[in-house]
Amino acid sequence: MSTVIITDKRNPGCLVQLIWFVFIGWWVGLIWVSLAWLLMLPVITIPVAVEMINRVPRVIALRQQDAGMKITVVGSGQTTVGQTPQRNMVLRIIYFLLIGIWFSGIWMAVAYLLCATIIGMPAGFWMFDRTPAVLTLHRG
Repeated sequence: MSTVIITDKRNPGCLVQLIWFVFIGWWVGLIWVSLAWLLMLPVITIPVAVEMINRVPRVIALRQQDAGMKITVVGSGQTTVGQTPQRNMVLRIIYFLLIGIWFSGIWMAVAYLLCATIIGMPAGFWMFDRTPAVLTLHRG
């Protein structure tokens, strides 16, 4: 049995992303992230806040999440196709409560600062792409 995980990203070109970030993404992203963190305070709105944080790459630079696909081929030639498997939900909840909340805040602050410099922008966009994994161990 062999397993292949394929990811597909359909993002606009680098120039479009850069123009979006310079004129819109940097300030809308800051408002978006701040609002998401405010929504983390009341327990009932945490799901909305997590969803907003998962969409940070799209808001900052029009970058979409990976569309992960798992393809498994069994020795007999049988092929199964499905979504990329996620980690255990209990593990993800514990990680979110103990580490993800505060670490993702630091992570996004560093990413935002990197995006404020021309030379650090690729690393900042990369970090924003990884924010859902940092927050909840989400696999794309």
